[in-house]
Amino acid sequence: MKPYSGVGVPAPLFNAAVAATERLLEFVQPADATLTAFFRAHRSGTRDRAFIAEAGYAVLRRLRWLQLMTKDLPGKAALRLQVALALTEQLGHPQEHLDTALYPAELGWLKQFREQAAPELSLAVQIDFPDWLTERLQAHLTDDDLRAVAQGLNTSAPLDLRVNSIKAERATVLARMQADGLPATACPYSPIGIRIEGRPPLHDYPLFLDGSVEVQDEGSQLLGFLLQPKRSEMVVDFCAGAGGKTLLLGAMMRSTGRLYAFDVSEKRLTKLKPRAARAGLSNIHTACISSETDSRVKRLSGKIDRVLVDAPCSGLGTLRRNPDLKWRQTPESIAELVVKQAAILASASRLLKVGGRLVYATCSILDEENEAIVAAFLATHPQFKKLSARDLLAAQGIDMDIGESLQLWPHQHGTDGFFAVALERTV
Repeated sequence: MKPYSGVGVPAPLFNAAVAATERLLEFVQPADATLTAFFRAHRSGTRDRAFIAEAGYAVLRRLRWLQLMTKDLPGKAALRLQVALALTEQLGHPQEHLDTALYPAELGWLKQFREQAAPELSLAVQIDFPDWLTERLQAHLTDDDLRAVAQGLNTSAPLDLRVNSIKAERATVLARMQADGLPATACPYSPIGIRIEGRPPLHDYPLFLDGSVEVQDEGSQLLGFLLQPKRSEMVVDFCAGAGGKTLLLGAMMRSTGRLYAFDVSEKRLTKLKPRAARAGLSNIHTACISSETDSRVKRLSGKIDRVLVDAPCSGLGTLRRNPDLKWRQTPESIAELVVKQAAILASASRLLKVGGRLVYATCSILDEENEAIVAAFLATHPQFKKLSARDLLAAQGIDMDIGESLQLWPHQHGTDGFFAVALERTV
């Protein structure tokens, strides 16, 4: 977001940013839901909402460092200066834009802060990760690589769109967007991806309203090409959620065959139905299941050509969009997720017919949610073999410097942190 222009940030707007940040730091619910509730109770314009949200997210991204820098201040005073530091140090607002919003004592503190020598910081504080997360990543990454990973995850994400291939072609959509003044470029890997810098509102944009484009991170789009569903096949999106990847798979199948969208949340699946209609898809069949062992799952055993398991995970690869997750997740919550992931993968694998393909994916950066889950599965399921993600994507014209697994990083690929493996049932 560009620095707030004009005579400066109005005091009421800065105070609203502080109030919203205070709510975010309670960690009662996800950050986006917290802000939605805040804006519902505090009406404001689009630009003011963007300012408030960016300020709060900037604090969440650098929370450890900000708390350390303000540790000698009382609570509300510390919070106000954390927001001020986030605006000036992370978001690039000139301090003079805050002169009318801050008290004289706060301006004096900021002046003194910038004149003092920077303290020595532990690696975890430098990268603004919890200690436990830093330690787990250090088991697989060098400190320099970890700094690069953190820098990528601690920055704001661009807006990625997926072109609905049933309704439009990327070149046509891209030309239209550029003609409309949007800063749009082709995504470097996904042949149906478009990237827009900044966060322009698209909820009333014609190409969004008619289903020609959907919001979807480029990394998430690549999962569809890894699964590679064909026309007239039977395909299952095992953890469909609100159906972003289901819509991708349906378009790749050209709205033919039968595409099952399973999820344990009826509310999430309900959101999929109008999205499918807008996208022009008629091959999607939703089913709310009680668990991975639901009878509706068992009835399809051995009958399915392709299965996508976008497993429930820590979400730590999405910190660009959800910076609160690194403070809300714990070692205990990860341990619970690992058990669930293993159970879901085992159950979903039973759906496949011989020669069928399963893609296991997470938006996590933790080995125990990714390679460790797959290794344990293969050790107990000899009828499955691992396919090369690099070869599968290369055969579709997607050239990426990856190995057998698809491991994506913001600082290397410009996507969220994603992991995916393709497995084939051989017997």
